[in-house]
Amino acid sequence: MNFMKTNDLREAYLKFFESKEHLRLDSFSLVPQNDKSLLLINAGMAPLKPYFTGLQEPPKTRITTCQKCVRTGDIENVGITSRHGTFFEMLGNFSFGDYFKKEIIPWAWEFITEVLELEKDKLYVTIYLDDNEAYDYWTTLTDVDPTHIFRLGKEENFWEHGSGPCGPCTEIHFNKTDKKPTTAEEFLTASDADEIVEFWNLVFTQFDGDGKGNYERLANPNIDTGMGLERLATIMQVKNSIFEIDTIENILKEICKVANVEYGKNNKTDVSLRIITDHIRSITFLISDEVMPSNEGRGYVLRRLLRRAARHGKTLGVKDAFLCDLCDIVIRDAKEAYPELENKKDYIKKVIKIEEDKFRETLDGGMDILNTFIGELKEKNKKILKGTDGFKLYDTFGFPMELTKEILEDSGFLLDKEGFNKEMKEQRERARSARKTSNYMGADVKTLDIISSDIETNFDGYDNDKLNAEVKSLINGEDFVQSVKEGDNAVIITDSTPFYAEMGGQIGDTGIIFNDKFEGKVLDTKKNIGGKIVHFVEILSGELKTGDKVTLEVDNLRRENIKRNHTATHLLDNALVKVLGSHVHQAGSYVSADRLRFDFSHFEGLKEEEILKVEELVNKAIMSITPVITEVMGLQDAKKTGAIGIFDDKYADKVRVVCAGDYSKELCGGTHIDNTGKIGLFKIISESGIAAGTRRIEAVTGIEAYKLVNEKAELLKQVSNKLKCSEKEIITKLDQQTKEIKEKEKEISTLKSKFVSMGIDDIINSSKLVKNINVIAYGLKDVDGESLRNLCEKVRDKVEVSLVLLTSEVEGKVLICAMATKDAVAKGAHCGKVIKEVSSILGGGGGGRPDMAQAGGKLPEKIEEALNEVCKIVETLAK
Repeated sequence: MNFMKTNDLREAYLKFFESKEHLRLDSFSLVPQNDKSLLLINAGMAPLKPYFTGLQEPPKTRITTCQKCVRTGDIENVGITSRHGTFFEMLGNFSFGDYFKKEIIPWAWEFITEVLELEKDKLYVTIYLDDNEAYDYWTTLTDVDPTHIFRLGKEENFWEHGSGPCGPCTEIHFNKTDKKPTTAEEFLTASDADEIVEFWNLVFTQFDGDGKGNYERLANPNIDTGMGLERLATIMQVKNSIFEIDTIENILKEICKVANVEYGKNNKTDVSLRIITDHIRSITFLISDEVMPSNEGRGYVLRRLLRRAARHGKTLGVKDAFLCDLCDIVIRDAKEAYPELENKKDYIKKVIKIEEDKFRETLDGGMDILNTFIGELKEKNKKILKGTDGFKLYDTFGFPMELTKEILEDSGFLLDKEGFNKEMKEQRERARSARKTSNYMGADVKTLDIISSDIETNFDGYDNDKLNAEVKSLINGEDFVQSVKEGDNAVIITDSTPFYAEMGGQIGDTGIIFNDKFEGKVLDTKKNIGGKIVHFVEILSGELKTGDKVTLEVDNLRRENIKRNHTATHLLDNALVKVLGSHVHQAGSYVSADRLRFDFSHFEGLKEEEILKVEELVNKAIMSITPVITEVMGLQDAKKTGAIGIFDDKYADKVRVVCAGDYSKELCGGTHIDNTGKIGLFKIISESGIAAGTRRIEAVTGIEAYKLVNEKAELLKQVSNKLKCSEKEIITKLDQQTKEIKEKEKEISTLKSKFVSMGIDDIINSSKLVKNINVIAYGLKDVDGESLRNLCEKVRDKVEVSLVLLTSEVEGKVLICAMATKDAVAKGAHCGKVIKEVSSILGGGGGGRPDMAQAGGKLPEKIEEALNEVCKIVETLAK
C-alpha cells in the first residue's frame, strides 16, 4: 500500500480522472444555488443536480470534483465515534449520458490498485442483487477475486430517492483485518463491526422510477460516484479514526497545546478535543463561503457549531477566545486546494472572534437565568427542569443543552430531555416547512425550465440594443403554445437577443419586440434554470407564432442608467476595500435604473468620515474620465490578472473582465458604460446593517444623483425660510432654539413637580393601617415617570412605617411606582412583590427590591381595581 498524505490523495484522484478526459471543477460553495431543498451542500453530487435532471447543460459530459460538504444530522455522535464529522470532502467523478459501467468499473479498480496500490486481497466489492451486468464487468474487466464479490439487496446497493432517476450501485470496501468472509451474511457482520469499511460508492442511474416500484430504463444513463476523502485517508495512512489522519490530527494537536492536555488519557477530554477539531473545520469553510452566524437557517448551523466548540473549549479549561487562532491550522493545510481560505483569512478570524466573545457574554447571561430556574426548583421542591425552560435557554440565549444538563446535575437536578427534544423537533419541523418542498433533486420545475435543450438563446447585447431574431418557443401561462395574441401575457424565447437577462445583481432589460403584424412590450428578461434567456411580454397588438421573425429593441435610456449604476458598483467595491480594509468582500448587489445597492462584509457601522471618504474616492474615479475596458479570456487567466468578483457562470470557458484603469478590475457578465466620466456623479443615500457582520450601502448616480442634490438644496431653502435665517445660519439658529426648548422643558418639569406636590396632603390622608403598616395607594393622571418617583419618595419620607404605591395614567398607559420605609420592610412589606401583582392586574409586568419597585401597565381602566388590592396584598405579606 502506498502511504499518502490527505492533500496528495485529493490531487491524485482528480489528476487520475483528468487523464480519463474529465473536466476538473473547483468545489462549489457550501451554500446551495437555486436549490431550496437543501440548507447546505451535503453530498458531492448535490451541486450537480441540474445536470443530472437535464435542466442545465454541463460544461462537459465528464466531470470530476472534490466537493466541500457539511452534514449536521449526526452532530450528537461527533466526537463520540471515530468516524462521524460535520465537515468532509467528497471525491467524485460524474458522467452525464457519456460513459457507464463498462468504463467506470475498470477505472475504479485501476485507481485503487495501481495509483493507491491497495492490496487486492484486502478489497471487497458489493453489487445489487440482480445486477448481472456489473458482475460481468467486475469479473471480466478487472482481476478482483470473484469470491470477494457479494450480491446485496435494495437497502445496501440500490440508490433511490422518491420518484425520478435511480439505479443500482456497486460499493468498494477495505478489509482492516485478516478475517475473510465467505458469505454475504459474514460480510455484513464484519461491516457492522467496522472490520470492513466501505470507501467508494459507484451509482448507476439507469432507471426512471415512479416511486411505486415501476422502473423505465433511461435512454442516457448517468454515473455518480462518491468517495469520502477523510475515510480514504484513514485507510491509506493506516489509522483507526479520521481524527488521526495528518490534516485533522494537526488541528487536534494544536488544541492539546492550547488546553495543556494530552490526547488519549481521558475519554471525556478526548470527546471535547474531537468535537472542537471537527467543528473548527466546518466553521472555517462556512464563513469562507459567506455564511454568517445568526438565529436561523444556515447561519444558525454555523452559530451552533461555533458555540458548541467554544463551550467544549471552556470544558477543557481554555479561558480566552481560541477558535479564531485555531482556524489558522485549517487554512494552512487546506489553502492549496482552497485558495479562497487564505484570501479571506483575516475576515474568517474576525467573524469567529466576534462570535466567540459574544458567546462568552451569553454564557454569563445564561448562567444567571439557569440559576434563577434552579432557585425556583428549590423553592417548589422539584427535581426536574421543564424541557420548555431548557429549550428557552438553548434557543433564545444560545445556551447549549449539554451545559444546562451538566450544571443541573452538579446541583442535584435533572433536565426533562423528552420535553426539550419535543421543542427541538417542533422547531425543526417549522424550519423544514419554511423551506419549499420540491421534486426529485430539489428542482422546482416549471414550464420555463423545461424549454428544449436544442433551443439556443444567444445574448448579443453588449454592443447592440436592437437586432432581428427568430421566435423559437412561446409560453402562455404554464403551457407551450404555437401562437399568442393581443391581450396575452406570454413568455417569448428567440434564438438571439440584445436584452440582458437578470443576473449577478443586475436587473433584466425592458423594451419592445415587434414585426409588421405584431407588437409586444418586454416587461422583464430572465434566465431559466437551464440558462435560456426568456422575455416576459405583454402583447399589445396582433398575433405572434413560433418561427416568426421579429425585431427586439431595448429601452436604451433605462439601460444606460443601469450601466452607470453597475460600473459605479465596481468602483464602490474598490473604494470600500481601500477605506475599510482587505476583509471587505461582496455579499450581494442589486443594480437597477434608479439606484444601486451593495452588500459587503464589515463588522460595524461606517463612521460619517468613512462614508465621505468612500464617496470621495468613487467620485475621483468618475472625474478621472477613465475608459472602461472589457476583455474576454479564460477564467484562470482572468484570476492571474488580479480580477475579483462574484461571477455567476463559474465554470464558463471564457469570462468577461471589466477594467476601469487602476480603480477596478472585476469578473462580470453585466453591461457597463465605456467611460467612468459618464457616471456623472455618485451619492450615497444610506448605510445600514442587514445581518451580523454584513452592511448595506445604497447609492444613486447620474441624473438621480443630480435630483438628490437638488432635493437637498430645496429642503435647506425651506428650513432656512421656516427659521427666518440664511442657509449658513441654520445650525446656529437650531442650536439656539434647542437651548431655549431645554430651558423651557426644565421650567415645565419644575412647575409640574410643584403642582403635583400641592396635592401631597390628599395622598397622605388616603393612608390605611394594615398590620401596623401605613399603606398608601393613590392614582394620578398625566404625571411623568420622574415626577412620579419624586412624589412617591416625598410621601414615603413624610409617613413613618409606610408602603406607598402610586399610579399615573399617561397617554393610555399606566406608570406604577412603589416605595417602603426600612421599618415597614422589617414588618414584611415588599414593594417588588406588591408591584408584581398590581402590574399583572394592569396588563403589565415588573418587580424590584423590597424597598423600591417600578412597573408599567396597558389597562388604565383597571387602575381603581388594582389600587383596591394593595392593602390585601400587604396584609398577606406582613408579619
